[in-house]
Amino acid sequence: MMKMCMPGVAGIVAGFMGQRTAAVAIATAVVVGTVSPGLAFGPKVGTATLDNGMQVVVIPDHRAPVVTHMVWYRVGAADETPRKSGIAHFLEHLMFKGTKDVKPGEFSKIISRNGGNDNAFTSLDYTAYFQRVAKDRLPLVMKLEADRMTNLVLTDKEVLPERDVVLEERRSRTDNNPSARLNEQMNAAFYLSHPYGKPVIGWPNEIRALNRKDAFEFYRRYYAPNNAILIVAGDVTLEELMPLAQQHYGAIPAQPDFPERIRPQEPRHEAALRVTLKDPRVTSPILQRIYLAPSYATDQPGEAEALDVLAEILGGGTTSRLYDALVVKQKSAAAVGSYFSGDALDNGSLSVYAVASQGQDVTGLEAEMDAVIAKFLKDGVTAEELKRAKNSLIAEAVYAQDSQSRLARIYGVALTTGQTVQDVQQWPKRVEGVTAEKVLEVARKYFSIEQSVTGILLKREKQPASSGQKS
Repeated sequence: MMKMCMPGVAGIVAGFMGQRTAAVAIATAVVVGTVSPGLAFGPKVGTATLDNGMQVVVIPDHRAPVVTHMVWYRVGAADETPRKSGIAHFLEHLMFKGTKDVKPGEFSKIISRNGGNDNAFTSLDYTAYFQRVAKDRLPLVMKLEADRMTNLVLTDKEVLPERDVVLEERRSRTDNNPSARLNEQMNAAFYLSHPYGKPVIGWPNEIRALNRKDAFEFYRRYYAPNNAILIVAGDVTLEELMPLAQQHYGAIPAQPDFPERIRPQEPRHEAALRVTLKDPRVTSPILQRIYLAPSYATDQPGEAEALDVLAEILGGGTTSRLYDALVVKQKSAAAVGSYFSGDALDNGSLSVYAVASQGQDVTGLEAEMDAVIAKFLKDGVTAEELKRAKNSLIAEAVYAQDSQSRLARIYGVALTTGQTVQDVQQWPKRVEGVTAEKVLEVARKYFSIEQSVTGILLKREKQPASSGQKS
């Protein structure tokens, strides 16, 4: 059964940390309080650590007797062995192929019969599995998830057809999508050394070579409680959850020789790069640019928050600089935007893009986009822009609190990429403290054309058919 692999969450917040409290005897528990009225993110979060090293996070939401249960593994595509691209994502698929007690394909059927839904997703830095069920079904999903953490059964009968499923997924989502192909090629060109340059789904030639042995070795190396985080959001407390966590996950032994998470680091880029892709299916030319930037885990204090504010001012909506200049005034673009991708264990990125208006030349569009950025670097940020960007970002964080599953995902991304619960809860306060000077500082530091790759997507005109006549 093919599992939809949802995209990773663009992190603006993250977290795990706080004051010690007396909790259950089987683990060390922590409860993190809110930061300040009006500027704290989400409810109070309870955390604990089982004796085998598995981290436990509880995000209370008592509005309905429903819970979202998630298990996150600190492993993703960037942790793969060379020449084995796609193995993390492939294993995600294979995790639904059964154990000694659960037949292949039965996992999701059991969840469905009990009124729930489930899925999984893989990113560069993490892999996660989740179920959303009624509270009284929580012991069942914990039992099922703990079972496949250690008892996965893989046979060629299940593995080889699923490899074909992954190849078809790649064809439908990447190979047949010009914009996705451009993004893939830009990332490959952008990262000179770091494994973030390879696609999460893998390169086609390497996917075809993956086998049962590869998958099982990856499973045994990384799927262990001391490399996992249990996150439960919903109608449950830490005190209620811990006996269940101990019962189902606590008995699983830790991986004694867990590999250290060491990756090749990205060197300084010295030359601007360009990627051009032509495809007959393109309807409107697209211009994209990616600049190398830090992430929330690697930035200097205050930089990541300022980069989020910068991206919002530059291209965050209909009041942004790019929209006003390229869409409203010059009418050279049909759509524009900018975003900061800071939810990563290592490097982040700052991106801008524009979709050309009908008949617009991409060369002219690029010059206009560069002019907007140059003016920004020269003039800086107005007080009105700064206030509007902060309000927009903080409002987004407030809206996120209304979604049980989104809250769980925000914390999961955070904890698998080097952040803390306290970081998540203090994020609105830190954004509120961003100054116009800091925004201009990071803009001048990271809008470096030498540390960028520009991608252009154009329509390939069909060649006229040969008449077959000789002259």
